[in-house]
Amino acid sequence: MSPGRTAETGRSGHPTIVDVAREAGVSKSLVSLALRGDSRVREEKRRAIQRAADRLGYRPNAVARSLVSRRTNVIGVMLSDLHNQYFVEVVDGIESEAHAADYRALINTGGREAKREFDALETLLQLRTDGIILAGTVLPAPRIQAAASAVPLVLVARNSRSPSIDSVANDDRMGARIAVEHLVSLGHRRLAHVDGGDGAGAQARRRGFLEAVRKAGIADDAVVVRGDYTEAGGADGVDRLLALGRPPTGVFVANDLAAVGAMHALERNGFAVPDDVSVVGYDNTALADLGHIDLTTIDQPRRHLGATAVRLLIERLDDGRRTARHVVLPPRLVVRGTTAAPRRTRRSGR
Repeated sequence: MSPGRTAETGRSGHPTIVDVAREAGVSKSLVSLALRGDSRVREEKRRAIQRAADRLGYRPNAVARSLVSRRTNVIGVMLSDLHNQYFVEVVDGIESEAHAADYRALINTGGREAKREFDALETLLQLRTDGIILAGTVLPAPRIQAAASAVPLVLVARNSRSPSIDSVANDDRMGARIAVEHLVSLGHRRLAHVDGGDGAGAQARRRGFLEAVRKAGIADDAVVVRGDYTEAGGADGVDRLLALGRPPTGVFVANDLAAVGAMHALERNGFAVPDDVSVVGYDNTALADLGHIDLTTIDQPRRHLGATAVRLLIERLDDGRRTARHVVLPPRLVVRGTTAAPRRTRRSGR
């Protein structure tokens, strides 16, 4: 009998537990016990039931089960941008941790647009996911708060002070300061920052950059231009920088994807990286480690962020925690081939 056809009628449809019981010649209650792995079912009966289920193509009805338990064991995950490798690596951590805790992850995306993110979030709520992770969301705080009144919710890569919403992020201000300190230690004095626009963490990275150049005494020679967390955003930011005249010798770009765009724009305009301009990115995605890119960057532990978000949800779902937790993970510098001393410093031997 082909999968999807019941033993009794042969018509297409979803086989039920009754069909499995009839096929195996046992009671419905015994099938239920066997499929749940109950130790009271004898091994030969369990095998016969499993063979019958396999022949029919039977799958447990998750919707019916959730109506009884009032739990789906599904975590909803809304990603800001599927084109950004950063979020793929965050999902690696989410899926691994969710699987270990016997949960599944249901993933959608908002494409970095608030309206699309709102629709994606509403879909996850309507599907009755047990909890929701918002990674890099650009949604306004009131909408996030409204969702958190319905289910436990965790923000990834966006800080929160809400007493009812958990969050996990890296210290973006510290990461920006580390990037500036690295460039200054190489001898750079004219620095620029291509920021992340309205993206999650962009404001903190911008603030950290400005704090660091002031501390280094080079604020008068530093400039910030608008970009965003895309390759095109990085290229556009560099074009704005070059239009100002007197190009910088070091550029800190808001993330790795934008840094790749920035490097392409520099090279298109006749600047060699790092001979003429050093470039530092942010995230330390797999993209940064590609041999032909070899990007110096600030590492934030993407998989750890994702795994921590799942653990925060499970603390609420399974352990009953009610007070919010806001976890901040430290960044670190990863030096590769896109940063070097300024050309004039190398020539003078200093």
